[in-house]
Amino acid sequence: MSATDSIRLRIEQLYKTNPHVHLNVSLSHPKLTLVNVPAVILGVYPHIFRIEECSDGMPKCHTLQYSDVVTKRIEILEL
Repeated sequence: MSATDSIRLRIEQLYKTNPHVHLNVSLSHPKLTLVNVPAVILGVYPHIFRIEECSDGMPKCHTLQYSDVVTKRIEILEL
């Protein structure tokens, strides 16, 4: 099992048991920087997962990749 598959399974388990998480994100394309932001996992798919966060007062949905979790550009504090 690859690291990406392992991360996907752990995120899928969070999605099923407690989808409310906290994230640190540092992505350059698209530009997205979040520090300890509460979010909800909306869906888990084979190569991506979706979250919703309200860091600036308005709900925003983001599509993120498991590979960014492996490379530490995305950190889910509950993992």
